[in-house]
Amino acid sequence: MVTHVPAEDRGDERGALLAFVEAQRGGLRRALIGLTEEQAASRPSASGLSLSGLVKHVAECELNWLRMAQQQPNEKQRDASNWHESFQLVGDETVEGMLAFWDEVAAETEEFIRKVPSLDDTFPLPDQPWFPKEGRVSMRWLMLHLIEEMGRHAGHADIVRESLDGKTAFELVALANS
Repeated sequence: MVTHVPAEDRGDERGALLAFVEAQRGGLRRALIGLTEEQAASRPSASGLSLSGLVKHVAECELNWLRMAQQQPNEKQRDASNWHESFQLVGDETVEGMLAFWDEVAAETEEFIRKVPSLDDTFPLPDQPWFPKEGRVSMRWLMLHLIEEMGRHAGHADIVRESLDGKTAFELVALANS
């Protein structure tokens, strides 16, 4: 499990951004409490989303943004041929393995953000039609985007979990703390 941002570090901007990202990660993780692999992979809504697929997607998404910010290649980069696999576990992938992978990515994100000289530092966006031509974003933008991405999918996870067994986020927090 990723170390949580210490209370004394939450007052600075980096600590606050990291704490908000971690809070959203927690929402997704809690949605998996007490489920089997089969339940986590089930798709109870019309959207076709599963909890295990959401975890895989956000872990890979975070890694992709981290590698862009580091200006390094991403060995897990998806393309049109395998995009569908970013929302489902394949082969010998498991929920436990995906959570461990996500822990590694989260720890690397935290280390990177803590070491970057300034949150104002920028990196180039990829040449894609949905990004501005020759666009750049800051490390601050990266963190805000991760909060947005995790929050969106934590909300999806809430709906999927409630569709599976009626458990709400409030009940899952109580379970996690018991």
